[in-house]
Amino acid sequence: MKLKNVLIAVNDIEKSIAFYKNIFGLKVILDQDGNVILTEGLVLQDAKIWKKFLQKEIFPNSNSCELYFEEKEIEAFAEKLENYQEPITYVNRLMTHDWGQKVIRFYDPDGHLIEVGTPMPQINEKP
Repeated sequence: MKLKNVLIAVNDIEKSIAFYKNIFGLKVILDQDGNVILTEGLVLQDAKIWKKFLQKEIFPNSNSCELYFEEKEIEAFAEKLENYQEPITYVNRLMTHDWGQKVIRFYDPDGHLIEVGTPMPQINEKP
């Protein structure tokens, strides 16, 4: 079995497309009226459609999961966030974990938690 996509509910599809395009360089693969598939397997679903489908409330800023990206040039990425056209809400600005990985955590426009970190060596990768 293979994980194909991760879906997140968003309030403004166009704003979210712009965010993920401008911040991460993701591109639209498929746009089906409230359901947009981006490169890297991220799916944006209109929150109204998602709520109707689930018949449950959607809880932004739940902090129960995160989207994780890796970036070699993390200092340049942190500067890109600082200069983004809309304010970014940070969980933590650029920091270094005890094991040496640099990370930054923040929320997307709908309160989904995102972590961007420097690449970690693969378990089977030789140094």
